[in-house]
Amino acid sequence: MNGSDSGFEQAFLNEQKKRLAAESLLKDKSRVLVAINNELQKKIADLEYQQKMFIQTEKMATLGTLCAGVAHEINNPLAYAMSNIEGLQQVAPNIFALLELNDQYLKGDVASRDYKIELALLNERQRFSWIGCDLLEQIDDSVEGLSRIKHIVHNLLNFAHPSISQDKLQANVIEAANNALKLLSSQLKLCKIKTHFDSVPNIICNLSSINQIFVNLLMNASQAYEFKNAKNCVIEVNVFEVSGHICIEVKDNGCGMSEYTQAHMFDPFYTTKDIGQGTGMGMTLVYAMVRDHHGTIEVNSVLDEGTSIRCLLPIKTEAS
Repeated sequence: MNGSDSGFEQAFLNEQKKRLAAESLLKDKSRVLVAINNELQKKIADLEYQQKMFIQTEKMATLGTLCAGVAHEINNPLAYAMSNIEGLQQVAPNIFALLELNDQYLKGDVASRDYKIELALLNERQRFSWIGCDLLEQIDDSVEGLSRIKHIVHNLLNFAHPSISQDKLQANVIEAANNALKLLSSQLKLCKIKTHFDSVPNIICNLSSINQIFVNLLMNASQAYEFKNAKNCVIEVNVFEVSGHICIEVKDNGCGMSEYTQAHMFDPFYTTKDIGQGTGMGMTLVYAMVRDHHGTIEVNSVLDEGTSIRCLLPIKTEAS
C-alpha cells in the first residue's frame, strides 16, 4: 500500500467517524426532542383539562345564582300540584267505594233498593258533581304545573351539562336564547325584555356553551341596572344572520362602561362589583367560548347610556 492509498483510507476512516458521531448526536437530539414534545403535549392536555374544569366550575357558580330564582319558579306550580294531589287523596276512598258499589250492583250482589241507599250515602259524603267537574280540572292543573317544572329542570340540565365531554353538534341558537330567558325570568322580572329572532340556520356548536353565553350576557345586562338604579330597564336580545355569521346581540340601557372597563372586561377576575359579589370570570368565559367557536366579540358601550355586545359565530352546518 503506497502513501496515497494510506492517506485515502485514513481520510475515509475520519469521515466515517465524523458521520457516526453526527448520527449519534442526531439520535440523542431526536430523543431529547421526542421527550420535550411528549412533555409539551402532556402540558397542553393538562392545560386544556384545567380550562375545561375552570369553565365547569364557573358554570356551577352561575348555576348557584340561577337556582335562587328558579326555586321560586318551581315552587309555585309544585305548590298547587301538591294541593290538588292532597285533595285527590281525600276523595280517593269515596271513588273506590263508588266503583266497588257499582261492581257489586252489576254482578247482582246488591239489590236495587240497597244500591240507591248506598249511593245516596256516598253522595252525601262527597258530591259526585265535584268528581265530574273539579276532579278533571285539578288533574289538568297538576299536569300543567308538573310540565312547567319539567321544562325548568330541562333548561337547567341543558345549562349545567358538562362542556368537557360534549361534542359540537348541530343545534339551534334561538333555542339557547329562549332557554336562557326562561332560566333568568325571575332575575329579569323588573326589566322589559325585547326579542327579535330572525330565521337562522342550525349551526355546529357546543349547545351548553351557547346557553352559557346567553346567560352570562343577560346577567351582565341585568346587573348594569344595579349600578344605575334605573326604573325603565330595557334589555334587547337579538339573533340574526350577518356576513356568513350568526349574531347574538344583547343590548341594555343600563350604566354603560368606561373606556378602562371596556379594555379590561375580558381579563380574568376583573370585576366592577364589590368584593364577594362576583367572580370576575363571566365575560372571560364568554370570550373563551366564542373563541372556541372561532367567533369574535364586538362591544359598544357609552357610560351612563348603555351597552351593546355582539357575539359573531361563523355559520358552520357540517362537522369537520
